[in-house]
Amino acid sequence: MTVIDYKPNYKKVWYLDEISYKKIEETCKTLYIESLKDLPPDVRTALQEAYEKEKLESGKEILKTLIKTVSTADNEKLLICQDTGIPVYFVKIGNQIRFDGVRMEQAIRKGTERATLEHPLRSSIVNTLTRKNHGTSTGNQVPVIHYEFVDGEKLEILIVPKGSGSENMSYLKMLTPAEGIDGIKKYVLECVFESGANPCPPTIIGVGLGGSADKCAALAKKAAAREVGSANPDPEVRKLEEELYDLVNQMGIGAHGLGGNTTALSVQIEVADTHMTCNPVAVNMMCWPARRMRAIFTEAQEPEITY
Repeated sequence: MTVIDYKPNYKKVWYLDEISYKKIEETCKTLYIESLKDLPPDVRTALQEAYEKEKLESGKEILKTLIKTVSTADNEKLLICQDTGIPVYFVKIGNQIRFDGVRMEQAIRKGTERATLEHPLRSSIVNTLTRKNHGTSTGNQVPVIHYEFVDGEKLEILIVPKGSGSENMSYLKMLTPAEGIDGIKKYVLECVFESGANPCPPTIIGVGLGGSADKCAALAKKAAAREVGSANPDPEVRKLEEELYDLVNQMGIGAHGLGGNTTALSVQIEVADTHMTCNPVAVNMMCWPARRMRAIFTEAQEPEITY
């Protein structure tokens, strides 16, 4: 075997050391706790706008209660929802960073465990067959970690605690190419209708299109984790997002499934190319407390905590 001494042609390379991994661990502890207590500003704005637009009096009262729930969590430093969810992380790693992937995952896992034990938080993670609770919000292949590699020298870690009410309302179907865009719209609407009140609407509806079955499902979750109302840069995809948003909110399911103008705060789509004989569609919903928190690391500064 030939060993190649690879020297990247970068002005600066950041090698993560043990101090860096300890910082990642500590930060992931903070991210998990704070994401469960602090609703992102875009979600707060979307809820307020939904309240102001709501015409049904009962729907308006429910939205008012949701807004009050957020305010109470702020004032009392409480969790917004008792469901601490499955801890899902989206990790973006710049190509100027050299790291140990095993050590990275250990740091993320340890931070998650510490958040659960030291806060303490309710642990929701169990063995799939025995249903034994591990007590740490971690387990076999949990936390769930998605990696993306990008240009630059920054490391970004986003946590999305995914509650079971919305996660149970996850869908995947391999449509035929002949069903086209109309088939995609029909399937998404069927998923929303079937879900009803279960995902705690108003939801953020993430839609994945294309790729393989597993890639499509991951795209749907990535879409649901985006900032509320953020548009896909592709104009054709953006048009489909807008059409689906209008169609979903014409269904009248409303807040908590009790009727109203707002069933979804947003419909967001991520797309990959696919096989010529495939047309995969996945739907992943985020409940109204669409919780997320991210940290951005650089070599020179302490991590920036944001949404």
